[in-house]
Formats: sequence, C-alpha cells, structure tokens
Amino acid sequence: MASAATHRRLATETWESLFRTQVTIMRQLSQEPAFKKVGAGEYDILYTLTRCPSGWLRLNEFNDKVLISQPSISRMVERMEKRGLIQRRTADGDRRGVLIGLTEAGAALQKEVGREHVKHVAELLGAGLDEDEMHTLLALTTKLRTAVTGK
Repeated sequence: MASAATHRRLATETWESLFRTQVTIMRQLSQEPAFKKVGAGEYDILYTLTRCPSGWLRLNEFNDKVLISQPSISRMVERMEKRGLIQRRTADGDRRGVLIGLTEAGAALQKEVGREHVKHVAELLGAGLDEDEMHTLLALTTKLRTAVTGK
C-alpha cells in the first residue's frame, strides 16, 4: 500500500497528465478550418442545443452543460443571436426565464462543423489509442467525473 505522500504525488501527476493532454488536444482541435466559421465556444453552445430533447435550454442551464463561464455565455449568446444562429424566447409560465434554441442556420452550421470536427477527433484519438484503449479511457473518465460530481 502506497504512503499518503506517494498517493498525493501520483494523483497530482495523473491530474497534470490528464489536464495537459486535454489542453493539447483542444489546441489541435481549435486549429480546424471548420472553427473559422464558428469558434469552439460557439460550437459548444450549438452542439449542446442539439442534444436537448426539446431543442430549448434555459440560459442559466448552460453552466452545467458547456465548458465556458456564465458571463461569457451571456455575451456569446448575444453575438450568436445577432448572427442568426440562435434565438431566444420567454419560458412558458415564467416571464423571467429565457430559453435559447437553434435557428435553422444554427442547426445547419452545427451539422457542417460537427462532421469535420468528429473526423478530426477520431484522427487525434486514433493516433494514440486503439479502440479498446478508447473504451477504457471513456470508462475511467466517466467513473472519475461521476465520483466527483455524484452524477
């Protein structure tokens, strides 16, 4: 059994490796030609909306679903709405609630960028991992996220 200090060191090294790998991959993905049409953060919002069963999401619910902070989300939503990619509406029965949904142009752009993005993700991960290793990594990251969030 490892000492507490050894365990902490291993945990720190593991975290550093996980974090640095994620940053490296994100930097590679952000260089995709498709992200010249829409930024990675904007794509994250478009993609998140495609995964909502109703097609709509409350503005304050984006915090749990996307990788950017709330102040950035509000400004980004405003810019995306001006570009015609997303639309707002008042929530039924709650005049203070604002719902965000895709426009046809936003849905089309998400599909276009998404096709290229998925290919690039597969290339990057496939360069270092075989399918069994991807399954293992998926299981491990899901297990860790569940342990940390309780979800």
